[in-house]
Amino acid sequence: VPHTLVLETFRDSFFPQQAEAIKERFEALKRDMRAAGEPDLIFTHRRDDAHQDHRVVSQLTWNTFRDQLTLEYEIPKWDGDLRTPNMYVRLDKAVTAKKTRLLMKHFGTQRNKHWFTADTFNALLRLRGLECASASGYAEGFHAYKVAI
Repeated sequence: VPHTLVLETFRDSFFPQQAEAIKERFEALKRDMRAAGEPDLIFTHRRDDAHQDHRVVSQLTWNTFRDQLTLEYEIPKWDGDLRTPNMYVRLDKAVTAKKTRLLMKHFGTQRNKHWFTADTFNALLRLRGLECASASGYAEGFHAYKVAI
């Protein structure tokens, strides 16, 4: 399955003021995706995330992509706004290590944050693993709405 990473240059911490331009970009992404076939799964921020930019992205995701399975992911951060997820994906230890390694490698803009450490991410994955009785001890938690099976 081919993957495409699209990076945009919207101004950090000003997404509410840029919502119209971001929505237009989401609609263009939707058109591009339809041309290639509908996505099976969409990941977005949690709809009630304390960070204003994250909330805007989540709201526009739900507004734009109405027919896809959408999972809202967790982001540990200074705001302390984690909630109990209602869906878990059990991870083995190798996937857990790779996920943490990739987070640390690819999110350079967050490296200066005191909470952005491998220990933070591993602790959250371990806690979610405990909550869903994962055999490996690790899991990722999501918030899922309108799941049709």
